Amino acid sequence: MLSPKDNEYVSRVGDGTPMGTYVRRFWVPLMLSVDLPEPDGTPQEVRIYGEDLVVFRDTTGRVGVLQALCPHRQAPLVYGRNEQGGLRCIYHGWQYDVTGTCLDMPNEAPDTVFKDRVRAEAYPTHEAGRVVWVYLGPRDQQPQVPDMEWMRVPDDYRNVHRFRVEGNWVQAMEGDVDSSHIGFLHKSLRDLRDPASAPVESRYQALDKAPKWVIQPTDYGMMIAARRNAEDDTYYWRINQVMLPFYTSVAAPLDGSAGLLHMWVPMDDTHTYVWTVMWRTQRPMTARERDDMVDGPNAHVGTYDPATGGLRGNHQNRFFQDRMDMKTESFSGIFGIREQDAAMTVGMGPIVDRSKEHLGAADSAVIALRRVLIKAARDLETGVEPYAPYHGDVYRRRAWSAVLPRNDDFLNDPVANQMHESLVP
Repeated sequence: MLSPKDNEYVSRVGDGTPMGTYVRRFWVPLMLSVDLPEPDGTPQEVRIYGEDLVVFRDTTGRVGVLQALCPHRQAPLVYGRNEQGGLRCIYHGWQYDVTGTCLDMPNEAPDTVFKDRVRAEAYPTHEAGRVVWVYLGPRDQQPQVPDMEWMRVPDDYRNVHRFRVEGNWVQAMEGDVDSSHIGFLHKSLRDLRDPASAPVESRYQALDKAPKWVIQPTDYGMMIAARRNAEDDTYYWRINQVMLPFYTSVAAPLDGSAGLLHMWVPMDDTHTYVWTVMWRTQRPMTARERDDMVDGPNAHVGTYDPATGGLRGNHQNRFFQDRMDMKTESFSGIFGIREQDAAMTVGMGPIVDRSKEHLGAADSAVIALRRVLIKAARDLETGVEPYAPYHGDVYRRRAWSAVLPRNDDFLNDPVANQMHESLVP
């Protein structure tokens, strides 16, 4: 468990908080490039780290991220006219370019120098992997964009999706480092009752519900390996990567043909953007694979609502839990993997009180995640700059799974060490 003081420390990301200062040292995914499809198109509002921002693509195609309210009278810029290289407030016509420079102040005298004294707060942007990234930290500390595998595959090899949920970002993120829950929350009753007939990965998860942990801190975060019994002479390993500050790379299929990554981006202390990235390493994704993100019987996000950007399932409607389905088909009775996880983490409350927990050996990776985050923020408080944001190549890591001979020295296994590196050059 965490003390109430440490619980607040790890959860809060507002401006001036230790964790908020730390996460601002990194580039953060803001929105899909497709959400700004054309120059001089409709501006968008986004909330990140408790800050409200307006995002627009200017006449030349550059992306600008500005403070949400006009510096003049604090009118909302999202209603502005996007034209002639800048965003023009419709209240009095003041216009700003992507750097925050005031281009025009038409309700003042033409010869005024006042225009040169006014700036909108603007933030650096970058587009990579068809995602708009923004940097909210100190200008003289601008980091490198993380060089992750999914960003380097061709566009038709990947599928990127974002939705928002209620609840704190760390408690949402903790679900991805908790390997023991996959033997319960996400399982079908068929696999649990007859593991021998289940797909190989699900079979091992159903047969051994209490994995053993190997956890290794790294310069990018940590590697967490969950070991389950397989055959008499082998173990089944699921190796996830936690990449600071909020990336979790989740164990891939045994053949290494696909990848799965989540990004747990704080909107504010009590709301989170959940990004899901799926990609293939050797071929384009099929139409069915793309549809499985939000559609079909195996949808990863089962109740996505494009009108709101959130989920139709929520704590108030119990994520449409089907009690009859619980008796006959699934352990949870909830449709959608993301909904199953969200039901657990959203139901904890806006910020869970971790001082009331009773943690066991199965929670080793959750404990390690909290320690890594708290240490990183405390190091920065003492003047130690983080390593990962200024070395984008450390993000060239992947999660994987394998069935390996039983070996008590897993960290030095040559096969294991070879599989951490990205498969995509």
